[in-house]
Amino acid sequence: MLLALLAQAWVRSAYRKGLQVANAARLSGVEATRLLMRRAGLNLRIDVVGGELTDAYDPRDDSLHLSQGVANSGSVGALAIVAHELGHAMQDDEDYAPMKVRSALVAPVNIGSQLGILLFFVGFAMSSFVGAPGLGQAISWLGILGFSLAVVFALVTLPVEFNASRRGLTLLTGSGLVAEGEMKYARNVLTAAALTYVAALAQALGQVLYFVFLLSGTRRRRR
Repeated sequence: MLLALLAQAWVRSAYRKGLQVANAARLSGVEATRLLMRRAGLNLRIDVVGGELTDAYDPRDDSLHLSQGVANSGSVGALAIVAHELGHAMQDDEDYAPMKVRSALVAPVNIGSQLGILLFFVGFAMSSFVGAPGLGQAISWLGILGFSLAVVFALVTLPVEFNASRRGLTLLTGSGLVAEGEMKYARNVLTAAALTYVAALAQALGQVLYFVFLLSGTRRRRR
């Protein structure tokens, strides 16, 4: 959890530093998005949404959601966020395999995470208080298997996010919107954005290991 919080803080810090640097073309986030979309051969609907860093590409309807800060800003930081999300749109347009796998995992992960916690604690209670250790252990392990899908999802997400950042950086480099001297700010934002998913993987793995150790400790105490 601490690693995830630090990663989020890094993203916000890099983004805010990038907000202080104007892009070379002095274009707003929305204007730059239209230019970059034409360069990438994309045709997306642009929606402006509330919140900070709520930007996202939605493959269900080919729409790009831009937070107000990114949409209205003429900064390098805003362009880096736009480029990252356009990287996702490019992946979708090319049927990028890891992205398709991640999309297919969304429903199973949601179900597995919700049922997994319930099954674990039901099994844990049966093992500890009801006097049915064998059945309880089996149910708890089934629960662990359920929310272990979150680890798989986080692992599959890594190549998707790092690839989107690489695509975004390439798109910006060839666009002329960011001067060479300011490219480091865009690179910092894109790197920080991708590394938040490394923290998410560590957090998901830590949660699974915690429950494994908890269950294993109960088993040892009973012996």
